[in-house]
Amino acid sequence: MEFKGKVLFTSQDEPATKKELTKGTLSYVKGALLIDGNGGKPIENPVIVLENNRIKQVGTATMIKIPAGAEVVDCSKYTLMPGLMDCHIHTMMFNCLTFHNYRVAQWEVAPSLQQMYSLFHAQMCFDMGFTTLRDLGLNSNRGLLTTELCSVRDSINAGLFGGPRMLIGGWTSITGSHLDLVMPRSMVRDGFQTADGPWELRKLARDNLRIGCDVIKTCASGGGGTDKEEPDVRNMTQEEIDAIVDEAHAFKKAAAVHCFTPDAHKMAVKARADTIEHMVFHSNESVDMVKKAGIFVTPTLSHRTDHAIYMRKQQGTPKFILDKMKSLQPFCYETFQKMYKAGINIAMGTDMGYDPEMGEGAKELQLYVDLGMSSMHAIQTATKNAAIAIKMGAELGTIEKGKIADMIAVEGNPLKDITVLQDKKKIKMVMKESKIFVDRRAGKHKSAVGVEHQSWKIIDNL
Repeated sequence: MEFKGKVLFTSQDEPATKKELTKGTLSYVKGALLIDGNGGKPIENPVIVLENNRIKQVGTATMIKIPAGAEVVDCSKYTLMPGLMDCHIHTMMFNCLTFHNYRVAQWEVAPSLQQMYSLFHAQMCFDMGFTTLRDLGLNSNRGLLTTELCSVRDSINAGLFGGPRMLIGGWTSITGSHLDLVMPRSMVRDGFQTADGPWELRKLARDNLRIGCDVIKTCASGGGGTDKEEPDVRNMTQEEIDAIVDEAHAFKKAAAVHCFTPDAHKMAVKARADTIEHMVFHSNESVDMVKKAGIFVTPTLSHRTDHAIYMRKQQGTPKFILDKMKSLQPFCYETFQKMYKAGINIAMGTDMGYDPEMGEGAKELQLYVDLGMSSMHAIQTATKNAAIAIKMGAELGTIEKGKIADMIAVEGNPLKDITVLQDKKKIKMVMKESKIFVDRRAGKHKSAVGVEHQSWKIIDNL
């Protein structure tokens, strides 16, 4: 994809007059540097004017005069940038940071408790600058967890809890698919969890949509992190995936398709999927098809690293799965480089669930840079591109006039060192909709997480 910088100021965006500054509830954010997400040259000494929960004006300290007595968020030592987004996460999974053995937890932990961990995991990501998460769903021994996840989203939206903006996926897949095999084979499936044939799958999609999901999640191929399953197995027919995507679009919702193989990519493109998840293996034909269709791909590379594999081993993952995860690693990296060079639209996604550690999503961006992507483009995958991928490009993803005021302040310059986004101490401020939820500036001690890091008990290891 071609990344083009955008002119920050136009003739229509002259500095606000004194009369304009008296309208509404205004506040001002001062920074040392602004990376606005559009890909252009960073702006020095930026001033961002906020009105209610939106950005009213973006300029420099010489352009915008702050009235005496105005509310000012002083980040003049830090880099300002849009809030980060993870387009592929699973907050209800038993993460390696909060559970000892996910295979034990699958049997022992009730969905109602999983729901509380979902909120906690989301807040851990929020604490690290992720203001938007697209959670692509989960199942359990008591049915799909779409209701529980939508309730977490709604509780945050209602202001009951501080947390990131969440978009929720509802699993819609066939019997024996990758999404079905996330649970042990011997575990009884309670409720309407999978379906077979286009009309059953439409019914399952409608159930998820009735509950209130934002996106339908399905899978066209096998996966890499489940037991007794091969990644190159076809998971449904073209007729079935067509029905699922069509049903999502009929309700004006998106469809995300898990795809490991070139054949799966082709099926997703033909069905008019909105995003492709993973894209592990590739062919020249499948790359060309995805590029031509303009579909966004979430690479989820941090789920494939040696560290992630090690953490899965610590959680009791069978050797068969670990070996499979390791064997997929070079294909993931090669396909990413091929996608980037071909100009495929890339949106950041981690597939964070059992691993890696919740809150460490920014390591995904480091992998992109290590594999040849520029730091600016990497940042855009988690800001502007991510917003477009989740159909919120008009509202989020860049710091410009009219957008919702989601932004973070970072110590250091991520264009020079992308790893600064991984250091909690350097995430100095997290703002969502003009409200500060995390504040680590001098003299400030505000966190999105209510307990000290790793002070919690591991309940499946007591």
